Amino acid sequence: MFNADENDLRFAIHHVVGLGNVTDLAPFSDYDADICDAVLSEAAKLATEVIAPLNQTGDAGSTWHSDNTVTTPAGFADAFKALGAGGWTGIGTAEEYGGQNMPEILCAATREMWHSANMGLALCHLLTEGLIHALQTSASEAQKQMYVRPMAEGRWTGTMNLTESQAGTDLAAIRTQAVPDGDHYRIKGQKIFITYGEHDMSENIVHLVLARTPDAPAGVKGISVFIVPKFLVNEDGSLGARNDVKCVSIEHKMGINASPTTVLQFGEGEGAIGYLVGEENKGLNIMFNMMNHARFGVGIQGLSIANRAYYQALSYAQERRQGTPVDRKEGDAIIHHPDVMRLLATMRAEIEAMRPLALYGATALDRGHYDTGESKSNWQTRAELMVPIIKGWMTERSIDIASDGVQVHGGMGFIEETGAAQHLRDARILTIYEGTTAIQANDLMFRKTLRDQGVAVRALIKDIREDADEVLLAAITQVEAALDHILTGGMSAREASAVSVPYLMMLGTLTGGWMALKNKKAALAQMDTGNWDGKFLKAKAAHADVFATHSLPRVAALAQTILNGSDAIEAMDASWFDI
Repeated sequence: MFNADENDLRFAIHHVVGLGNVTDLAPFSDYDADICDAVLSEAAKLATEVIAPLNQTGDAGSTWHSDNTVTTPAGFADAFKALGAGGWTGIGTAEEYGGQNMPEILCAATREMWHSANMGLALCHLLTEGLIHALQTSASEAQKQMYVRPMAEGRWTGTMNLTESQAGTDLAAIRTQAVPDGDHYRIKGQKIFITYGEHDMSENIVHLVLARTPDAPAGVKGISVFIVPKFLVNEDGSLGARNDVKCVSIEHKMGINASPTTVLQFGEGEGAIGYLVGEENKGLNIMFNMMNHARFGVGIQGLSIANRAYYQALSYAQERRQGTPVDRKEGDAIIHHPDVMRLLATMRAEIEAMRPLALYGATALDRGHYDTGESKSNWQTRAELMVPIIKGWMTERSIDIASDGVQVHGGMGFIEETGAAQHLRDARILTIYEGTTAIQANDLMFRKTLRDQGVAVRALIKDIREDADEVLLAAITQVEAALDHILTGGMSAREASAVSVPYLMMLGTLTGGWMALKNKKAALAQMDTGNWDGKFLKAKAAHADVFATHSLPRVAALAQTILNGSDAIEAMDASWFDI
């Protein structure tokens, strides 16, 4: 039921997005096609043989104990140890801190396979990657040397501590205190929804905590960031005493049950010892840097869980016999029913559009970081534009794709035994954590569109137009009409917010259509080379046509909502909802 889709990843990297778009950057010049393929093969093997078998049993969940420890499902600790032993936990980390410094396009491909195999387990690595990214960007050299290497080696893991019971999205409401005490700070407060805040898979856990110093200004301008390790670290890197932080409970959740979502209490005694990252009151940019990386990773999770749901549904449809499909012979499996074929084809078509889109986003991130001159600035802008689209569109679609997977199973999809329901339950969090779809949409609308009067979006549309066929050109025309209305239609901030999610989904669908068409062109170009199986290439072209006829038409409906829908929402009165 699990397929890492290594072959499709390889095709997308080499022929749709292009490995050469990152290997011309100095840090990645050694990553030729052979090394790329070797990385994909080994990552797929690890996903298939080590991680995937633990997915369904892990759904039973982690266990909190009265001594404030947490036990993860059987096999999880050994699996994570295997990731570290193979050097996989530091694939994106700089070499000077014990990592592999792989290009993001390969990190993203690896991430996709692992989260498809077992999202509950892979989440620990995703959060640790985010913390490594934040420290490499903002920490002192001494902090990098002390904390990054053990995480890159898989011996330690990392967390991100933002949310408090009264402060979810509203970071200005954070109350956790950090009081100066010599060369460190004493942290007191409680954080909720902390992924892998306590577990048994590593020697130490490094918490990155948002807090306020006593004289900090009000609001988000008064936020600082602190490293708070579970165990204090001696100068020689060995572990010292237990810090004053403990897990007081874990949440009972709808999905991703294997991943312990913890409530952490800092400073029940004298205060947890924390170390300032950067400067006081300058923490918001550090945390947003980490969140941007995490949001891109969550977008990939959407692709991953959609792919897992698809292969689960495909396997069932190939074996299940129910009725005689129209114009087929008695005894044929349900995969031959036209509507089951429609469900599977549209699921696969969207997955094949998502995959190169994620890899394109990874390329933009690498070029935005390592390129030079004007090109670097252009790619930074493109990466910033793509992150909310990838996070928002791919996670929203993953829920529908996982739901279609349940539908293919019929009544058996509603029974936990098959595992189809788990994928839908696991997918549901993706549009919420690391910033809800509405937060991504408002970021796209206000910061990435209105702030520069559509310059970045029009540059993206220009690139899409260069590849477009007649069908995609028609969609571009609809998008441009909606964009013009947003920019010149005199919309209020509330009206723009009311249609920001349709705007995000419209751009997601358009960019998905772009990648689907690039897939088709690449497949047709490879037909006579003998490098790829002809059936594989024909299927790829066919799935692109499915996207063009079943998914791309949503652009027109979404554009109409943007053109006409905000007034209807603004005409509502909140008091009417309970009449």
